[in-house]
Amino acid sequence: MQTHEIRKRFLDHFIRAGHTEIPSASLILDDPNLLFVNAGMVPFKPYFLGEQTPPSERATSIQKCVRTLDIEEVGITTRHNTFFQMAGNFSFGDYFKREAIGFAWSLLTDSVDDGGFGIEPTRLWPTVYLDDDEAEAIWRDEIGVPAERIQRRGMADNYWSMGVPGPCGPCSEIFYDRGPDYGVEGGPEADEDRYIEIWNLVFMQNQRGPGIGKDNYEILGPLPRQNIDTGMGIERVACILQDVDNVYETDLLKPVIDVAARLTGRSYNSSAADDVRFRVIADHTRTAVMLISDGVLPGNDGRGYVLRRLLRRIVRSARLLGATEATMGEFVDTVLATMAQSYPVLTDDADRIRAVAVREEDAFLATLSAGSKLFDDAAASTAGAGRTQISGRDAFALHDTYGFPIDLTLEMAAEAGLSVDEQGFADLMAEQRQRAKADANANKKSHADLSVYREFLDRGPTEFTGFDELVSEARVLGIVDGGVSLPVAGVGRDVEIILDRSPLYAESGGQTADVGAITTSSGMRARVTDVQKIAKSVWSHAVTIESGEITVGDDVIAQVDSQWRRGATQGHSGTHLVGAALRQVLGSDATQAGSLNRPGYLRFDFRAQGPVTDSQRDEIEEIANTAVESDFPVHTFETGLDEARAMGAMALFGENYGDIVRVVEIGGPFSMELCGGTHVGSSAQVGPVTLLGESSVGSGIRRVEAYVGLDSYRYLAKERALLGALSSSLKVPSDQVPDRVANIVERLRDAEKQIERMRAESARASAASLIDDAQRIGAVLVVAARLPDGLAAGDLRALATDLRGRVAAEPALVALFSVADDKVPFVVAVTDAARHAGVAAGAVVKEIAPLVGGRGGGKPDLAQGSGSDAAGIEAALARIRELAAVTRAGAGG
Repeated sequence: MQTHEIRKRFLDHFIRAGHTEIPSASLILDDPNLLFVNAGMVPFKPYFLGEQTPPSERATSIQKCVRTLDIEEVGITTRHNTFFQMAGNFSFGDYFKREAIGFAWSLLTDSVDDGGFGIEPTRLWPTVYLDDDEAEAIWRDEIGVPAERIQRRGMADNYWSMGVPGPCGPCSEIFYDRGPDYGVEGGPEADEDRYIEIWNLVFMQNQRGPGIGKDNYEILGPLPRQNIDTGMGIERVACILQDVDNVYETDLLKPVIDVAARLTGRSYNSSAADDVRFRVIADHTRTAVMLISDGVLPGNDGRGYVLRRLLRRIVRSARLLGATEATMGEFVDTVLATMAQSYPVLTDDADRIRAVAVREEDAFLATLSAGSKLFDDAAASTAGAGRTQISGRDAFALHDTYGFPIDLTLEMAAEAGLSVDEQGFADLMAEQRQRAKADANANKKSHADLSVYREFLDRGPTEFTGFDELVSEARVLGIVDGGVSLPVAGVGRDVEIILDRSPLYAESGGQTADVGAITTSSGMRARVTDVQKIAKSVWSHAVTIESGEITVGDDVIAQVDSQWRRGATQGHSGTHLVGAALRQVLGSDATQAGSLNRPGYLRFDFRAQGPVTDSQRDEIEEIANTAVESDFPVHTFETGLDEARAMGAMALFGENYGDIVRVVEIGGPFSMELCGGTHVGSSAQVGPVTLLGESSVGSGIRRVEAYVGLDSYRYLAKERALLGALSSSLKVPSDQVPDRVANIVERLRDAEKQIERMRAESARASAASLIDDAQRIGAVLVVAARLPDGLAAGDLRALATDLRGRVAAEPALVALFSVADDKVPFVVAVTDAARHAGVAAGAVVKEIAPLVGGRGGGKPDLAQGSGSDAAGIEAALARIRELAAVTRAGAGG
């Protein structure tokens, strides 16, 4: 049974049982505790925590999940993936244990003709929590599982919580017996390789207290309503139903392994080491494709770093298998072909996904080249110091700082006749993991307490009237101050006001919140300074009460500041114009990665692999202003999400949209986007658009900023005044100012170069006398000094090399320091005779660098570094003399 069929049967089974199908959420959710969605129940947390009212008492979904805690273990075990699909059914206060167990059993054991999976019942072993007599009785007496195939397990295995105070409860797991070829008899307690978990049924019935770990917390008492949360692993069930040895041999991953075998010339199932690499390629490619699809781009931190690491491990594994050419494109294409039936959006986004992955492969191949050079330095330093083992710290630096994989370091070390301190490397890796886990625990915090808003959330969403009017009648539903509900608030108080309807826009979609006022007929006036959405549905108005008092139940007038709104609509519509112009100039890959707009100003973040040129920037600005001049009508309408996509409406990656979406269309095909913001009536109302600049805000992300409307005019007026002042000062017409400024800048550069030449010549002249002042310490001639300020590292390196050449016939050490731009560059060079005597430039630099507040490194004959503390130069010079005194030559003298 193919994986797509397994998915369909699961959903059909629960839909027939009255469940509402909920589409998979994005892998990226607005949750401070999670990097990615890592479990099927994550999108349902607001319902289990009581923060929101669920749309249905019964729900089912197949959720995309990513877990990356132990990336290095992927492929070593054969039943874990970084990306997996978690099928689940959920009850919010409706059914409980009996129904949940029955639903799972019938789907697993019903015949294929009856819509089930047709699994032999005798292969299934349930587990229950230690004291859950009720669940055991259901399995034994109602389902008919023999008592000897039901096992009780402790809190660590069969009790579930979110890891923070909140709902918890016992669970019942269902295991599949793969047979004696996979391990010993005795059920899950005896062998979880033979008995593989395929479904976990969580009976959410209690409230847990604070604590750390799976079993170190107190059970506080029962929940008001009992809930069900289950999770069935699609990949594991596919492994069983396709009768393959492990999840990597199922229909979604084996095709990638086959492609890898063809491209590398190696065979799967030929060696344990190679098999791990094949599995890494298959697993990581699928995960990378799904992450890129949901808007993640390679970067140096957070989600972007995880994606970059996955892609680099793919490239590394392919290289170790013998690939000599680029492979990423074919791996990605294979995943797109296998996954598109379940995720059709992959087909629409295929070109962008492939381009992102291939670019990262190209970049990492260059990194591998640079890493090889760094490895050569580490190997030379090791040999120069008379050692045969590269230190664990050097190997860790190559891995952690430069992305150089440890197995490649081991292989290259063996080729150079060296070994690697693998234990030292492993210890440093373990320390890093412990720090990461400690940071994660330290940063983990409970969900914000939204219980004070529950009453308003249960009433339904705030009615937003601001698309049609700026003044609305409304009723006060609640007053909140610091998480406490108040019946009344008087003059001078800063509080939140909840209304049943409001014309004031709540901050979202990059648009800042409206400001305005709330008034009553009795003279109360509250100034609105901010509006935020609670659980994406209830408007909370932050106000300062300027007169009178406001009471829950009051009828009020809510009014938007019309001047503010006019500027806000200009900024938001201007963002759409600039985004459309960017795509025209840079291509369809320049998709939105974020935005911010407020009255008169906008910024737009977009995906790009390089800066925008001046000519492209001019073209973008001209296209946007041409759209303004064309006075395009602005139409807004609601339609289905699929219909909007079919029309070509742009959507923001990573954003979750409902079934019904709002489309903003400017000038027909010029711009069509899904957007819930407020907009002008026609493009001419945006006013002039002036791009302020373009910059990088992260790996693969660029940003443009612009003024619109009157702010654009004011900016241009200042620029004109500045140009006039320059024209007057330089005594040339304004159109000649750029040439005159360029001429002045060129003359300044020439003067600076001349000063640098004079400084270098002066330094060389003074350096020549250093040999006369050199000290012989033992048998080593030490030429060490602080040179005049202003010399850069390159200048020092040239001088040190020159001085070393003058004393090349004897053991000599040259060390030069300077101070330039608040930095302390330094260089150490040694002659061949000094190296044979045991003096290594790289080792000397590592000794002296901390004394000047810096670091450095290099080869045994030449090394350099930089510090920040000039006061330590004398101590560094003294340390150099001490090091010369303890060399083998010095000892002999």
